[in-house]
Amino acid sequence: MLRALYRPIQAYIGKILQSTMIRRLIKNSGYLFSATGISAALSMLQGILTARLLGVANYGLLGSIMLFTSVINKFASFRMAELVIKYIGQHNEEKNNQQSAAVFKAASLAEMLASILAFSLIWLLAPLGAVYLAKDASLTDWFRLYGVIVLANLIAESATGLLQIFDRYRKIAITGVLQSLVSLFFISITFILQGGMQEILLSYIAGKMVSAIGLTWLAWQEARRQWGAGWWRVPLRVLRPQARELAHFAVSTNISASLNLVNKDSELLWVSFFRTPLETGYYRLALSLANLIQMPVSPLPQATYPELSREAARKNWVNVSYILRQGSRMAGLYTLASSGVLILGGGLIIRYFYGPDYLPAYPALVILLIGFFAANTFYWNRIALLSLGRPDYPTKVNLALAALKLLGILLLVPRFGYLANAALLAGYYIFSVGLNALKTRQILRQKAQVASD
Repeated sequence: MLRALYRPIQAYIGKILQSTMIRRLIKNSGYLFSATGISAALSMLQGILTARLLGVANYGLLGSIMLFTSVINKFASFRMAELVIKYIGQHNEEKNNQQSAAVFKAASLAEMLASILAFSLIWLLAPLGAVYLAKDASLTDWFRLYGVIVLANLIAESATGLLQIFDRYRKIAITGVLQSLVSLFFISITFILQGGMQEILLSYIAGKMVSAIGLTWLAWQEARRQWGAGWWRVPLRVLRPQARELAHFAVSTNISASLNLVNKDSELLWVSFFRTPLETGYYRLALSLANLIQMPVSPLPQATYPELSREAARKNWVNVSYILRQGSRMAGLYTLASSGVLILGGGLIIRYFYGPDYLPAYPALVILLIGFFAANTFYWNRIALLSLGRPDYPTKVNLALAALKLLGILLLVPRFGYLANAALLAGYYIFSVGLNALKTRQILRQKAQVASD
């Protein structure tokens, strides 16, 4: 019986691995998956120690402080990793090193300016964050303190994109694990010494700075290896014919990222603003546990996007469809199984690892898993459209859903709290992912038809 089941599975896997693209995708995903798995375990341990040390309310407050910085940084960000991958990928196919170097130089300079702007906004808005999110004006310095990580990440997005396009996933993976190890080391010491919020914040900052500085150094070395020691002297004017296209792409991704601040990236802040730190703590734990099923899938967009960009540049639409189809099958089956485990055992995990005080997080966890299943299965929904030259479509979808979700937040969260927020996030994932996936399918059919005529 088992042998009869094993043979079709073995044949299916063997068929998949015949593709060079899929083998490269699996190899690159494997580096990130291993690192993500290790980081997930370390992050879970960090979360358990932090939650037990701080208590529910302060655990929620910590999440608000960290997300406050993240949201402002994303607001100023142009998602330079995506721009670097798309355009250096194109120029690399054409063996045009000068333009590739110019793209990386322009992206790095733009990201530096955006990071400085983000830190300035954090410094100015920190008093408002303390009053309206933490409900305590005396905590302003904590909001400003965590904002230091933005300066450490001056060109982290551009650096990550460069390392991805040249398949340096192993190096990216190592920096991710180092970040988690450094943070866990200092959090463990804080837990043993029974420290407080400030020590926890410094622990997270230390880990993030190690990762950001490491990525920047690795990318600089990779640029030297690919384009020579003087690559940074390439004049930006060589990009003049492409300037409008580059600006359009960067602005589109920035608008999309800004809309995501409403749709999915500011969840804790809404609960903090309309409710209490206690509910924020429950919701933060629910999000943390739901993110565990997303962590193994989260490397796939990073590994898949360069492959899609290469195949789209070559107009190999059959290969593009094949990558998307196989990716959805693998991600969907994994998510279905892991969600079942969390639904059945989530209550016990919360009770025994985090403590009975955190049990109200369980209903929100179940609601979130519904949306995360859609997001994981079609993890490529946005990057596929970027590769196909349609960065505007996800932006339009996000704009429409942002308006609806904001209305839902204003009407429902003040009354029903974090459970309403969980339902709104799950609904956003289902509709946004579905619309983007359908559009991708439509475009690929059109391109395949044109190619066959």
